[in-house]
Amino acid sequence: MTIYSVPEETTVGNLAETINAQNPEIITNDEIIEAKFRFQNKRGQYNIVMEVGPQTRRKILQHKLRIGWNICKAVDYLTPIRCFKCSRFNHKHYECKGEITCPHCTGQHKMKECTVTTAEQKCINCIVYNKHSKERKINENHSAMSKDCPSLQAVLKRYRENVQNY
Repeated sequence: MTIYSVPEETTVGNLAETINAQNPEIITNDEIIEAKFRFQNKRGQYNIVMEVGPQTRRKILQHKLRIGWNICKAVDYLTPIRCFKCSRFNHKHYECKGEITCPHCTGQHKMKECTVTTAEQKCINCIVYNKHSKERKINENHSAMSKDCPSLQAVLKRYRENVQNY
């Protein structure tokens, strides 16, 4: 899970202790809370990614966390695996059996060699979806790196469904 707007004095080392002390109604004693890493967003606020058990996760999603003097929102931390070679999901470049595919234009070159404009971008994942889908067609005029990519959103939706089944 990602916890947003964590006070600056809260660290990866003291997060679990702070949450346990200030949120006794949320924490399930037999489940772990393990902070993984902390990062700063563009606005200078600190966020922490942590690992929790399924029961604790459900309780945290239903409430907000008290950390220091802040009330912090927590959401699932979902990051799909994306291959840097073929720009497709659910495998890594060293496992890839595909060809080099630029994530911006679907050309057979690396991303840093790409010269297309934003208006000329094409998404390999959405092109493949449209090729195999008999249903509605989705927009493919964007980079495969776009956070608004319909294929990325579908992968994230599947991840959320899998997490919620625990």
